[in-house]
Amino acid sequence: MNRFMSRNYKFYNPEGVYFISFAVVEWLDVFTRVEYKKIIIDSLHYCQKVKGMEIFAWCLMSSHVHLIFRSVSEQKPELLIGDFKRFTSKAIVKAIIENPTESRKEYLLEQFRKAGNQSSNVNKYQFWRHDNHPIELWSNKVIDEKINYIHHNPVEAGLVSKAEDYLYSSAADYAGEKGILDGIIVIR
Repeated sequence: MNRFMSRNYKFYNPEGVYFISFAVVEWLDVFTRVEYKKIIIDSLHYCQKVKGMEIFAWCLMSSHVHLIFRSVSEQKPELLIGDFKRFTSKAIVKAIIENPTESRKEYLLEQFRKAGNQSSNVNKYQFWRHDNHPIELWSNKVIDEKINYIHHNPVEAGLVSKAEDYLYSSAADYAGEKGILDGIIVIR
């Protein structure tokens, strides 16, 4: 059973469309500040423009990210996500360290340090949890289910009453409006 379960959470098809979620260690609410959200948005945009990431749906919550994407470059999807997580991890930790108004600075850095001490492949601070749980989306029905799940996350959390009102997702794009991240491929 374990072998089968682990197989479900790997990138087996380099050309596949994947749903992934990744969270900050301890599910810490880091993305309550605009400057940290901007790092994620800018990094997703960079991955679209330079690294061959096609984004079909996304949502940034206070402690995690949901993404439906495909790699259309030579880079395998797991390497693309690994690069994204490494870059954003370093950039966000640096932004926290350098932010003079960050009231949670010591607490957050201590949590990242503790997580880093428990990980064999982290030098000092671990920002993201290691698990991504990629799921290849193989049918329109499953793609629609995951898009709806992603877009309704802020509604379920009580942040907005309509999914398209949440700024940090692609729900506006799917409602015929313009979202904050350019280049979303809307699946109809």
